Formats: sequence, C-alpha cells, structure tokens
Amino acid sequence: MVSGAGANSMENTRPADHPGAREDLDRAVEIFTGVRPRLFGIAYRMLGSAAEAEDLLQEVWLRWQGYDRGSVAEPGAFLATVTTRLAINALRSARARRETYVGQWLPEPVDTSADPYLGAERGEALGLAVLLLLEKLTPTERAAYVLREAFDYPYPQIAEIVQVGEAAARQLVSRARKHLVSERRAPVSEAEQRRLLTAFVAAARSGDLTGLEELLAADVVSHADGGGAVRATRIPVVGALPVARYVRAFADRFWPGVEVDWGDANGQPAALLRRDAGVFAVLTVDASDQGIDRVFWMLNPAKIAWSVPGNGGHGGIR
Repeated sequence: MVSGAGANSMENTRPADHPGAREDLDRAVEIFTGVRPRLFGIAYRMLGSAAEAEDLLQEVWLRWQGYDRGSVAEPGAFLATVTTRLAINALRSARARRETYVGQWLPEPVDTSADPYLGAERGEALGLAVLLLLEKLTPTERAAYVLREAFDYPYPQIAEIVQVGEAAARQLVSRARKHLVSERRAPVSEAEQRRLLTAFVAAARSGDLTGLEELLAADVVSHADGGGAVRATRIPVVGALPVARYVRAFADRFWPGVEVDWGDANGQPAALLRRDAGVFAVLTVDASDQGIDRVFWMLNPAKIAWSVPGNGGHGGIR
C-alpha cells in the first residue's frame, strides 16, 4: 500500500547525487503511461474538465519523476492516491473560480468513442448529468464515490486514499449515492437516448413546437454553456413548454447551414453540430421514461475540442 504522507506531499525525493538519481527513466515512463488512462479518468470525474485533468496529470508526472520510486511497492495504487488527493485540492480551487464563470458552467464533454469507460472499470460518474450533480457533493464525497462506483476500489483503499476511517468512507459513498438517486431518475437505454436525441435534433431544426414538447419531460431543464465567448442563455430554462418555445425561437438563426455528425460524449450519444469552420456546438440529452430530462448545449469553443473525435484525448507525457 502507499504511504499517506509520502503520497500526499511527495516529499520523499532523491537528492541529485543519490545513486538512485541515475535510475533509467524508461521504467518510470512505462509505469506512468500504463496507468495514465485510469489517472485521467479519476481526475476528469473529479474536476469535470479534461483540460484541468490534463494539467493535474502533468503535476502527477513531475512528482513521480522526482520521487524515490524504489520505495513504492505498488506504483499504480500510489499514483492513483496522488492523483485523487491533488484532485480534491484542485476541485476546491476550481469551484471558487466557477463562481465567477460567465453564464452556466457545464462539465467539459469528452469523446468516448474509443474508450467508453474513460479508463474505468465501468462508465459510472461519467455522464454530463451525473457530473453536474457531483458538483453538489463535497470534494471528499465526490472522490469516494468516483473511486467506488467507477473504479471499484475496495473501501479500505478508499479510506486510505481520502484519509478517513473505513466506516467513514462507506458513509461518504452512501451519502453520494443517495444524493444522486434523489436528484435523478433512472436513465433509459443507450438506444432510447439515441432515438430521443435524434428526434430532438429533427424537431429543433424544423422548429416543431409540438414535436419538441412531446419529447420533453414536464420538468425538463435546458442548460447552455457559452463561457462568455459566444452567445448563450445565462440561466437554465425549465419546463417542457418554455424549453420547446426557447428552442423554436432561435431555430431560424441557429440551424441554417448546420451539418450534424453523430458521436459519443461521456459514454452517451452526442450530436456534433458543424458549420464551415468546424464543430461549433455539442448537443446531448439525459432521458428517463418520462422523456428528456435535461438538454445540454455546449457552445464554449474552449471546451468543444475534447468532444470532437481525434481532437482531444489523453496521450503521452508532454
């Protein structure tokens, strides 16, 4: 297992004249590269931002590069611990920054066409609706939930990583589960999600008010993230008729010249909307047996690159 103090601070570094300092870095790179998808999956689920997750992994690599790796019995567990603890701290800072975000902040969608689980045992805590709900948890609750539900970590290891007792770790996960269950209906199948998204795009494009309203749950919420870079409504639109009217109102201005590509973002079907300059919007929905519960319009150019197949990802060490 990992050392709590060492994993948290990485103070156990080698002096330059230590014999271990001449250790070939190839093995360190090999180990880090092997677990990098999992580390990225943890960091992304914690932060809701691919760009911030990448930055965090650069910090993890720098610490791993300078650490006395010979003292680490389980490198994968060690690196996951470092990543999670750094992510807990980074999330606290990120939330402070998001308080001044222009308009609605949404998680940054990521292309999951190649890796539907994004480095995890299963695709939990990855959908945009869930990531948005996870924002309401404490950073430690979020970490415990992510480690358990997405990566199937045992409770004793979760307890060590987040530095609480095992009973407390179980309580953290339980509270997080209860919060998500109370805030979100059971989702429909991927095939039904795709059908509803396709029908929504068709109705939105034609400005079909009745068709839109029939697809939406009574309490549907539409979110749009422009990040201050493009025009987007700065507050959520709530209710089937208001959302249908909202979508129809901008149909004539929004859809002309738009081509629709279909992809996968965060393990769910996504519509990638293109004009001549490339993808300018990523549209996804979250649906239950009552219809579409949430509509997500990602319009912020800085966040869209990660949703376009081949443009994002989490490659080698920079």
